[in-house]
Amino acid sequence: MIGRVLMVGVPGPELDETTRGTLTRLHAGGVILFRRNVGDPGRLATLCRELHELPAHPLIGIDHEGGRVLRVGPPFTAFPPMALVGATDDGELARSVGRAMATELATVGIDLNFAPVLDVNSNPANPVIGDRAFSDDPDVVARMGIALMHGLQEGGVLACGKHFPGHGATDRDSHRELPVVRRDRSTLERVELLPFRAAIAAGIPLLMSAHVLYPALDPERPATLSPKILQGLLRTQMGFHGVVVSDDLEMRAISDRHDAGEAAVQTLAAGADLLLVCSDLGKAELAAAAIERAVVDGQLARSVLAAAADRVGALHKPATRGIPPAVRDLPIAAHALLRDRIEATADAERA
Repeated sequence: MIGRVLMVGVPGPELDETTRGTLTRLHAGGVILFRRNVGDPGRLATLCRELHELPAHPLIGIDHEGGRVLRVGPPFTAFPPMALVGATDDGELARSVGRAMATELATVGIDLNFAPVLDVNSNPANPVIGDRAFSDDPDVVARMGIALMHGLQEGGVLACGKHFPGHGATDRDSHRELPVVRRDRSTLERVELLPFRAAIAAGIPLLMSAHVLYPALDPERPATLSPKILQGLLRTQMGFHGVVVSDDLEMRAISDRHDAGEAAVQTLAAGADLLLVCSDLGKAELAAAAIERAVVDGQLARSVLAAAADRVGALHKPATRGIPPAVRDLPIAAHALLRDRIEATADAERA
């Protein structure tokens, strides 16, 4: 159960024996890929196949948003930032983008895309969201985000909305420090929470928490560590029954204040199900050991761990229709035409 709630990063483009041994010992439920893991498509497909063949059969995830958040290069299609997609206000276009992204990711064996971004770009000075968001209008974010989600699922890849309850109003980057959003509850409801409520109603299977402090929701703990936000707000008030994923626990908004073990235990206790430890497998092992101690000592209820593990274990890659493309079919000309259409539309609007 402990392994199943951990999604970890691996060091390179091949599964070396040391890493294989660590993943097997951890029984890690997931692996997240970054640029350091991506070779040519054939090599990436081999890595994903070898990861899937491990005893835990881990889910393989990646950040593939478009724009500046793309971990794979050619021959995968480099879609533009979602702000350009959002500017078209064309839900069918967003759905097509999601389907195209998923089709290409599924070709090499990736199960989960950490998208759509459901943050509202409500602060022009935001250093980390910006054009990753569909819009500064929460209704547009909701509509386009749900369309992209449906496209991803139709293409055979799980979607994960982020960053709950909203990272768009921050003026700090949670990779570097702890941001604080001092909006009142009514504003949060009207802006930040609206796209997440809509995505929950549409059946999104996973949501990622934000390492952001919201005094109106919890004056003491950032969302990732907050039972008030993850259990009280997200689960009870908003009715989300899917998998809650933490953002990377190695980000400084968390790691400057908590070691890996303490952060892991607090995140599970707050209501998260799947914990990201993206860079250091040693820290993932520390997290696993701390979770075990917390359960043995009674600090963390076994039932909480079991419920989280069960929710993660119930995730399955969505079925697709027809015969999916193979690695040799990349690049896909129709996807390049779709990208060009988005960019041409954006150019016309700027003109």
